[in-house]
Amino acid sequence: MRVRRPDLRFQPLRRAIGIPVWADVGLRLSAALGLIFLVVLIHWIDRAGLVDQHDGQVSFLDVVYFTMISVTTTGFGDIAPVSDGARLIEAVIVTPIRFAVIFIFVGTAYNFLIKRSWEKWRMKRIQERLEGHVAVLGFGISGSQAVAELIERGSDPAGIVVMDPSPERLAEAEAMGCNVIEGDASRDESLIAIRIDRASSVLVSAGRDDTSILIVLTVRHLAPRVPITVVVRAEDNETLARQAGANNVINPVRFTGLLLAGSAKGSHIADYLADLASISGNVQLIERPALPEEIGRSLDALASGGKGLRIYRNGSPIGFWEDAARSIAPGDVIVEIQPTVGSED
Repeated sequence: MRVRRPDLRFQPLRRAIGIPVWADVGLRLSAALGLIFLVVLIHWIDRAGLVDQHDGQVSFLDVVYFTMISVTTTGFGDIAPVSDGARLIEAVIVTPIRFAVIFIFVGTAYNFLIKRSWEKWRMKRIQERLEGHVAVLGFGISGSQAVAELIERGSDPAGIVVMDPSPERLAEAEAMGCNVIEGDASRDESLIAIRIDRASSVLVSAGRDDTSILIVLTVRHLAPRVPITVVVRAEDNETLARQAGANNVINPVRFTGLLLAGSAKGSHIADYLADLASISGNVQLIERPALPEEIGRSLDALASGGKGLRIYRNGSPIGFWEDAARSIAPGDVIVEIQPTVGSED
């Protein structure tokens, strides 16, 4: 299959205020014109303190003309303030307004030209160096909670890339410090643009099972070795998601059922399961490779001091009660419970 060369422009969302660009420009221009109109009004009221070197008469057109050359600091000198009151007005009132108008236009130029060009260049550099990042494809309820939990667990938001078709959701992700890009995660071009093959892991939560599975297929096609975790809600789609290439399939409906069933057997089981799942609890589940000093030890004698629950050896799970768990081997992956830093359980 031939993959088309992607558009490598990395376009993050940047919103100084929560309004469209045209409205932002309109507000700035309205403010500048309002200040200019105020100066025209002041000059018209105090026109007796002005002198026109051309004909000696100061008309309304002369006032408008004098205001514009005064605000823009052109100063031809053909109309000038001569009375003490007019000069005081120029110094105390008009000069601050002149600075305000200049700042409005300079700020507009910076925001829409210099800043945007700089952000485009900066994000392009970030895109070119993307590696080892976490790609979050879909920023709905599950995706946003996953990102919040990753950040709370110590992940750098700069190492998280969020892709979603909704600008509003991306604005939320950007506010959390993540890199964001608006796009369709089921298209090759979109995933190549975020260097999906260099990601450390991919989290897929598109809101619909069929869309999520299609995204998993696309990701696996482009990144054969990147771990993929996907959220599906229908039980019969779990097998399809695994066949599409997902390493982990999470069914929130099934997990909710487990919590409900656990609470029926004990009032604290559901609390403890939720405690394990979140970094904000007193304990946390840790998955890590076996340490060199743990080789040959039993799973209940971990160097970390945690409670060993399971070993994954060559992809197969080994429970703590099984004979094979009495000796940790090189290459084993350990799942254990550890207390959260600063807490006691």
